[in-house]
Amino acid sequence: KQFEPGVLATGEKFANFYDDSKGHFNSFEIISIVDPTARQNALVTGEVDAIDRIDLKTAGLLGRREGININAITGTQHYTFPMRTDTAPFDNVDVRLALKYAVDREALLKTVLKNYGALGNDTPIAPANRYFNKDLPQRAYDPERAKHHLKQAGMDSLTVPLHAADAAFGGALDAATLYKEHAAKAGITIDLVREPNDGYWSNVWMNKPWCACYWGGRPTEDWMFSTAYESGKPWNDTFWSNARFDELLVAARSELDDDKRRAMYYEMQEIVNTDGGVVVPFFASYVFALTDKVAHEEKMASNWDMDGERGIERWWFNT
Repeated sequence: KQFEPGVLATGEKFANFYDDSKGHFNSFEIISIVDPTARQNALVTGEVDAIDRIDLKTAGLLGRREGININAITGTQHYTFPMRTDTAPFDNVDVRLALKYAVDREALLKTVLKNYGALGNDTPIAPANRYFNKDLPQRAYDPERAKHHLKQAGMDSLTVPLHAADAAFGGALDAATLYKEHAAKAGITIDLVREPNDGYWSNVWMNKPWCACYWGGRPTEDWMFSTAYESGKPWNDTFWSNARFDELLVAARSELDDDKRRAMYYEMQEIVNTDGGVVVPFFASYVFALTDKVAHEEKMASNWDMDGERGIERWWFNT
C-alpha cells in the first residue's frame, strides 16, 4: 500500500492469494528504526511486535524480559575484511596470509558476537551450505606464522590502514580494534581509520584498499562465488582473479556427479582460503526478537534475517 525507502512500508493481504498455509496477517507495517536502543525500546513498549539486528551486548538482558523471545540462527551471513588484491601490499599473497594468521577469531567471536555465530575460515561458504568443506583445516591465530609470511614477502614488519564503521556490521569498529591488538604481536601495525556511517558503502567499500564489510551470504556455492569471487564481477570486492578458481566455477555448474561436484567446490574453498584476498573471521547468527504474541514454525530459514525475510508471509499471531 505504501513504500518510503528507509522510512516505512505498509501492505495488506491479497484476498485471493492461492496458498492458505501462508499470509496469515491481514496487514503489516514495517518501520525503519536505525538506532538499536530505540528499536529495542519499541519492542519492549509494544510499539512493534518484532525487531531485527538486536544489540548483542544487551541480547541476554532483553531475552530475560517477560513476553519477549530471542531467536538466533546461524546460516550464511558472514562479516569480512576484504583486501584489494590489485593494490600493494595486498597484491602479495604472503601479505594476505600474514593478515589471515594475525587475527584471533575465537576472541572476536566471543567479544564482538557474544558467541552468536561460528568461526570463519577465510571462505564465504558456511556450514549451512551443501558443499561446505568440512575437511579444510580451521585457520587459527598464529603470530609466528604471520611473521613467517611477512618474511616470505621480504618484510620484517608491516603498517596498513584498515577502514571501518559500524555501518559495515554491528561491532565492526570493536572488531577492527581487537584485530589491531592481535596483529601487533605479529609485527603488523594496523592503523584504524574510523569512517562515517553515512556514505560508507559508496565511499569506502570497494574504494579503500582494506575495509570492513558484511555479506548475507547465498544459499548455493555457485551463487556466492559467482557474485563476489569470479574474476571481473562487479561485486568482487577484493578484485581477486584466479584462473583455476574460474575454471572450476564454470565446470561445477554442469557437473551432475555429486561427488565430483563436491570435490570441485572443496578445491575452490581451498583456493580462496590460501590465495584469496578476504579475511572471514566469523559467521554471524541472525539475532532477532519477537513478542510472545507472534508464533512461527519451529524451524526458521537461515539464509536471511527474520526467517529468510519472510516473517510477514510465514508468521501469525497467537489467538
